[in-house]
Amino acid sequence: MIEKAYRFTHTDDFITEKIIDDEHVNINHIVVAPGGYVPVHVANSHVHQIIVRGTISLRLEDEPVVRYTAGSIVAIPFNTKMEIRNEGSDTLEFFVVKASNPRSMPPTKKV
Repeated sequence: MIEKAYRFTHTDDFITEKIIDDEHVNINHIVVAPGGYVPVHVANSHVHQIIVRGTISLRLEDEPVVRYTAGSIVAIPFNTKMEIRNEGSDTLEFFVVKASNPRSMPPTKKV
């Protein structure tokens, strides 16, 4: 078998799980219930968020909040402060693709 298959959790409850963590890429799966949030943090790599369910409310640095719906892919530069919230009435589910793997990136600024 050449390929490697990965699984992720199906849930409506808050979860953040690392799916892939190899030398080239890091992929996380995040689910946020309505009214929930991901703590403010700084992108520790070049990040692509793939929204598969719900609407993400995203604030980068001190910019206004922007909302992206399911079917959107959002690219966020390395070392960017971000705040992620689910301000909608539906569960938010998205994947975070980090390339290069954060282990090979320089340190980030403090929040």
